[in-house]
Amino acid sequence: MAANMYRVGDYVYFENSSSNPYLVRRIEELNKTANGNVEAKVVCLFRRRDISGSLNSLADSNAREFEEESKQPGVSEQQRHQLKHRELFLSRQFESLPATHIRGKCSVTLLNETDILSQYLEKEDCFFYSLVFDPVQKTLLADQGEIRVGCKYQAEIPDRLADGESDNRNQQKMEMKVWDPDNPLTDRQIDQFLVVARAVGTFARALDCSSSIRQPSLHMSAAAASRDITLFHAMDTLQRNGYDLAKAMSTLVPQGGPVLCRDEMEEWSASEAMLFEEALEKYGKDFNDIRQDFLPWKSLASIVQFYYMWKTTDRYIQQKRLKAAEADSKLKQVYIPTYTKPNPNQIISVGSKPGMNGAGFQKGLTCESCHTTQSAQWYAWGPPNMQCRLCASCWIYWKKYGGLKTPTQLEGAARGTTEPHSRGHLSRPEAQSLSPYTTSANRAKLLAKNRQTFLLQTTKLTRLARRMCRDLLQPRRAARRPYAPINANAIKAECSIRLPKAAKTPLKIHPLVRLPLATIVKDLVAQAPLKPKTPRGTKTPINRNQLTQNRGLGGIMVKRAYETMAGAAVPFSANGRPLASGIRSGSQPAAKRQKLNPADAPNPVVFVATKDTRALRKALTHLEMRRAARRPNLPLKVKPPLIAVRPPVPLPAPSHPASTNEPIVLED
Repeated sequence: MAANMYRVGDYVYFENSSSNPYLVRRIEELNKTANGNVEAKVVCLFRRRDISGSLNSLADSNAREFEEESKQPGVSEQQRHQLKHRELFLSRQFESLPATHIRGKCSVTLLNETDILSQYLEKEDCFFYSLVFDPVQKTLLADQGEIRVGCKYQAEIPDRLADGESDNRNQQKMEMKVWDPDNPLTDRQIDQFLVVARAVGTFARALDCSSSIRQPSLHMSAAAASRDITLFHAMDTLQRNGYDLAKAMSTLVPQGGPVLCRDEMEEWSASEAMLFEEALEKYGKDFNDIRQDFLPWKSLASIVQFYYMWKTTDRYIQQKRLKAAEADSKLKQVYIPTYTKPNPNQIISVGSKPGMNGAGFQKGLTCESCHTTQSAQWYAWGPPNMQCRLCASCWIYWKKYGGLKTPTQLEGAARGTTEPHSRGHLSRPEAQSLSPYTTSANRAKLLAKNRQTFLLQTTKLTRLARRMCRDLLQPRRAARRPYAPINANAIKAECSIRLPKAAKTPLKIHPLVRLPLATIVKDLVAQAPLKPKTPRGTKTPINRNQLTQNRGLGGIMVKRAYETMAGAAVPFSANGRPLASGIRSGSQPAAKRQKLNPADAPNPVVFVATKDTRALRKALTHLEMRRAARRPNLPLKVKPPLIAVRPPVPLPAPSHPASTNEPIVLED
């Protein structure tokens, strides 16, 4: 009964999603809505998974400083990973949630330097916080309400001086004596002097014009003169005059007039007092925020003094009574029964055999956290296409603490590089620039491109799993759908089960016969298209890329220019289509040509299809086209289409007059 009773001030779990972890909140109010439901006004607390990566690094540095200052005992990497799940970040963000979404209680405490971090792992449902997160500004600051407990906050008591020993300390830095209880005056004389000081203060307020406006009546002026500031001034006057009443009287009323002493209650205006009450309602006793947002022209000491004087007024008592009446009308506690409905992420029912998988899940899957294969209940976890699951205990840990017991790749664990000298961190242009086959002319053009690349390195176990678990991996299907993710952990787990049995029946590996390099070069030279003859009267353009090519490979790969393949009469664009008459061709002067950006420069090799090639493509069937696309390394045998030759049509003879006196002009 007490476990399901929730009160104001309790830290509780809220569930907003069946697959996401619980939300940790602190109940501030319990309100009953018009339709009879109960809503809880709560304070939001955030986990590490709820903040950005930069703020996580800031929290890590703060944790390292805390461990160094408090001299924490060493913990393992797994314990350090789990401690991040126990750390929360307080905020001033409020929200209203249905009370029926409460899933249990937890404990959240302010981290102290006397605490041992490993003790939080030994307790269930126990969290700590030391930083405050601002969801609007996206900042992470230290909590100003820190309890100063520890050796560096303790007072150092000096040793007592012996009889006759002189005090060598600097007396100017010591405290100043303001009252001597062993003074020659009696208590009656001191009280009489204080009455005189109050009377002088009342008379001084009557002479002051500003005080007459604030305290228009004599009773208000006398009440203001009876405050502590007047009594402190009177007792300080007695101390400074050696408890001589005659000298103290003359000090109270100097030659210029009576001395007027005011406190913060008199210095503040009515509008400033209303601003203070509004700020106190919003921020509580956080005087730094009150000064920053509402009263920046006041000092922090002035605000603190006004707060304690304001607590002695009738205004404070009236507001306290209103808050008490509001609290009586609100709910003090609410009973929420234990949530027993099944979770939608359950894979099998409770009555099934342990180790069985639900519908759609492959055999051999283990828990992503503890890697166990036996559990009374399994839960789907992570993306649906990954088919990951958690056992019952790890699922409860995930829901409460927002992480797994051990770091995994899906949770964002950092993976170390196995090969320190790999080029996986280089971009594609940088990797190509390191190649010995790249010339200095093309190296600058390659480095100007910003292309990202990645390098896949397979282990021996992965290569074995590809052959052992071909039915689970389905390589042909995976090759056709490279964007679909593959659960590598499940395949490796199944491979470890099948591997001992497969050792008795070794795999049949068919050796691949590779042709010598000389034969491959001859085949490439034989298959290379012949360079068409250029018509007379046209200049052959200079291919600048050929100047930088290796001369030994000039007969194998030669870049063909556009004018060479299509002829100089009709210029072609990059897609092989002839340019329109209104578009400027490449025969314009170099001064009018547009300069290419090095970052947008094309690759060094460009393939241009000729008319014969396009004609051969049209002669291919759909099946032959797909076969050629899947195996581009094999030669393609296509019969050229028969082109019907039309007989030449005789041109009509031009008609000329039989006789003319004009000369005949022949146009070439």
